[in-house]
Amino acid sequence: MNIVVTGGAGFIGSNFVHYTLKERPNWHITVLDALTYAGNEENLRGLDPSRFTFVKGDTTDAELVDKLVSENDAVVHYAAESHNDNSLKNPRPFLDSNIIGTYTILEAVRKHGKRLHHISTDEVYGDLELDDPRRFTEQTAYNPSSPYSATKAASDHLVRAWVRSFGVQATISNCSNNYGPYQHVEKFIPRQVTEILEGRRPKLYGKGENVRDWIHTEDHSSAVLTILEKGVSGETYLIGADGEKDNKSVVELILKTMGKNPTDYEHVSDRPGHDMRYAIDSSKLRTELGWKPTFTDFEMGLKDTINWYADNEAWWKPQKEETEQKYSKA
Repeated sequence: MNIVVTGGAGFIGSNFVHYTLKERPNWHITVLDALTYAGNEENLRGLDPSRFTFVKGDTTDAELVDKLVSENDAVVHYAAESHNDNSLKNPRPFLDSNIIGTYTILEAVRKHGKRLHHISTDEVYGDLELDDPRRFTEQTAYNPSSPYSATKAASDHLVRAWVRSFGVQATISNCSNNYGPYQHVEKFIPRQVTEILEGRRPKLYGKGENVRDWIHTEDHSSAVLTILEKGVSGETYLIGADGEKDNKSVVELILKTMGKNPTDYEHVSDRPGHDMRYAIDSSKLRTELGWKPTFTDFEMGLKDTINWYADNEAWWKPQKEETEQKYSKA
């Protein structure tokens, strides 16, 4: 197989590239990434150059996308603007990347008759109440609450429309919150970890009651590879590892794991429209395609993640200063 991975220099995309090249030794991957602030070519360091090609470019560049799609067997579409806080400050890049970029890819796979797997998020479903026993399923109605999740919802609907209207061979996955190596320090877990590493107290939105369903990024990668190879065109699969944790518990566990007082953090004002709870029911993926997660112990996975950031200061230090300056001006 020769595949294109859009956004393959980002956090989740680069982990998928590493995982797939390890698990499928006869595959070749072409990464298409615009290298915006969240993309980092260092995330791809050490890959075999005979099995991996990097192309700097944007998913909205129709000519470039058409060329790459024509030369490969399938596209795994990770590229997206993905940070809620940023979408509240400036929604426009989210429309360009998440909607126009997806449309451009859809037109290319339609033209050349290639397979597409589209990566999405559980945030398209909105949120659940803290005392609600339900979890998101593939039948849950869409109810996005931020410009980010609204543009991801739009991209999902585009994929479904191209499957139904034009016969495009495509699948969709909606995943819960990822954690692991190579995640930008603006995100929740690495931001807390790097604050502590630099001698500052981590910050918690509101009361920290918001619940997220955490999954290690390698489990996400294995699920996507399973869907790419076994998934039924037109179907959606939810990816989750039964990892529900409230933000307060996660911050306290990070502090404890790093040898600090678990209560040594600051409360800051909650962000507008902050979703309360996400929870994924991944039983369709498990029963129909036979997938199961490997990292079922969140505490152990978190410890490994903390150790990675402690050992890779040169990777995150340059982006850390820029991120904290941005937050100080907010």
